Amino acid sequence: MCKPAWASTCNGWHSMLKKTLLILIALASSACYAAVEVNQASEAELDGVKGLGPSSTARILKARTDGPFKDWADFMARVKGVKQPTAIKLSKEGLTVNARPYPGAGAGTAKVVDTENR
Repeated sequence: MCKPAWASTCNGWHSMLKKTLLILIALASSACYAAVEVNQASEAELDGVKGLGPSSTARILKARTDGPFKDWADFMARVKGVKQPTAIKLSKEGLTVNARPYPGAGAGTAKVVDTENR
């Protein structure tokens, strides 16, 4: 017999367990894709962004002592080593500046092809 003494039906007990597990998995997976706001993130939160290590996190925190970053251009100008390709990668990993992703971090960035000098 598969039903516990306190359960009215075996099917109801399994259904409730499945729903609970699905909710827990959904919550855990959504936490993986949470945006990290560069102006408010702790050192640990910045270190959790793929592409940021201890040295780049330290540079961000040091630059942030001069005031919050206004936008991505300000962020790239004040944090050594962050140029457009890095900004795109960090944005795709969830980093935001004033709750905004990097403008070129959409589905893909277009390459400029010079057809005139071929």
